[in-house]
Amino acid sequence: MNLLTFLIVAPLVGSILIGILGRRPGSAGRVALVSSLIVFALSLLLWARFDPSQADYQFVESYRWIPSLGISFLVGIDGVSLFMVLLTTFLTPLAVLASWDSIEEKTGAFYVLILILESLMIGVFTAMDVFLFYVFWEAMLIPMYLLIGVWGGERRIYAAIKFFLFTMGGSVLMLVAIIYCYHVHDLQSGGGSFDIRLWQGLVLSSGLQRWLFLAFFAAFAVKIPLVPLHTWLPDAHVEAPTAGSVILAGILLKMGAYGLLRFAIPLFPEGARAYAPVVLTIAVIGIVYGALMALVQSDIKRLVAYSSVSHMGFVVLGIFSFDIAGVEGAIFLMVSHGLSTGALFLLVGMIYERRHTRLISEFGGLKRVMPLYASLFLVVLLSSMGLPGLNGFVGEFLVLLGAFQTARPHAVAGAVGVVLAAIYLLWMYKRMMLGEVDHPANVGLRDLSRREAAILVPIVIVIVWMGVAPGSFLRSLDGTVELFVSRATDASGIE
Repeated sequence: MNLLTFLIVAPLVGSILIGILGRRPGSAGRVALVSSLIVFALSLLLWARFDPSQADYQFVESYRWIPSLGISFLVGIDGVSLFMVLLTTFLTPLAVLASWDSIEEKTGAFYVLILILESLMIGVFTAMDVFLFYVFWEAMLIPMYLLIGVWGGERRIYAAIKFFLFTMGGSVLMLVAIIYCYHVHDLQSGGGSFDIRLWQGLVLSSGLQRWLFLAFFAAFAVKIPLVPLHTWLPDAHVEAPTAGSVILAGILLKMGAYGLLRFAIPLFPEGARAYAPVVLTIAVIGIVYGALMALVQSDIKRLVAYSSVSHMGFVVLGIFSFDIAGVEGAIFLMVSHGLSTGALFLLVGMIYERRHTRLISEFGGLKRVMPLYASLFLVVLLSSMGLPGLNGFVGEFLVLLGAFQTARPHAVAGAVGVVLAAIYLLWMYKRMMLGEVDHPANVGLRDLSRREAAILVPIVIVIVWMGVAPGSFLRSLDGTVELFVSRATDASGIE
């Protein structure tokens, strides 16, 4: 079995083992952790063997699935896919480890769903057959729906249904566009296929490209999410268990941006360029709106959720700058946001397990009783804020640099989000960590355990690594991003 296929199948094997061994106390969590760590190790092997000088797909594997319809199990990766897979395999074992003390009921089913979700997410990031991509994209909703709906908070059913309806509603339009493109390919080549490499040669009129781009864009805009399609996100984050929030913010939101980079823009470049001014405006609105909403939140988890709306606006701003620096910055920021926001949700979950409240007003002076927690919280917060020397700065700087080349007013407006992020994040830290211990319930709080430190320290290490040596990551993106920008601009007649 080839490497990519094994990466997709291995978590499923782990879920089967949980079903076999799940009756033994604590076995489900251990099997899930070992399985996810094996997958992470294999993804590092993928990175080690990746050739950054090649712009196109690598590690391509193809197996016939439904030959009569031209459907195959076709997978491969480029620079963008590589880091999305690495992000997925890195965060999943941390999410598993974070759930050991917080998930007390139906633990076997919980870890089975986490591993199934990991398999489907890797499938989304590696699929080169558009039909296969859609199958992974839709199937992924089921385990996340169950994670929120079964192990979530008081309003978990409402949040789960809202998440499912929003994301599936946008995907229906994409399905219609996929079927139409398959039909066009059948007419133009004499045989239908869902191979994305073949679809990039489709001859489509400018007007048709615009409609098809909008259909794909609708599905991806909901998942990012862009304003005004974002309303499902705060509810889903607040009600989801900690592992669900980590995966949702760290990985699932990136699928929308990944879809733009992989499908919507390369397949319909004229449509993308035509709507770029509108999308850039929506992205900037999302940056400012998300930051302002975060500024007035009293719930820590809801504050972090709205900060995700703001940060993902930066990602879209970079993608639609159609500048190499901007696009590389957007991809870098996707990984950075996955790490910093995932870590913030882990930190929120750890304090919630101790106090069973997420209200900022219930804390104060935690630095005095939980110094290690406060220190790691500060590093992650500064990363999310975009402090130079940490990963968030590199991504935001490249995005604004690229956007300034092609969409200067949007870049200037987007820079306001950087200032607002510093305001709401530092204000939150001041109210929670500094000053005197105002509430008696906080006096006896224990600092991070070894398990909790083992979860957070690897993330902090990568945050610093990406900030100090960004070239080790950007090098693998150069060829892929240059090809992406070339296709998007050349097809539109832009010099």
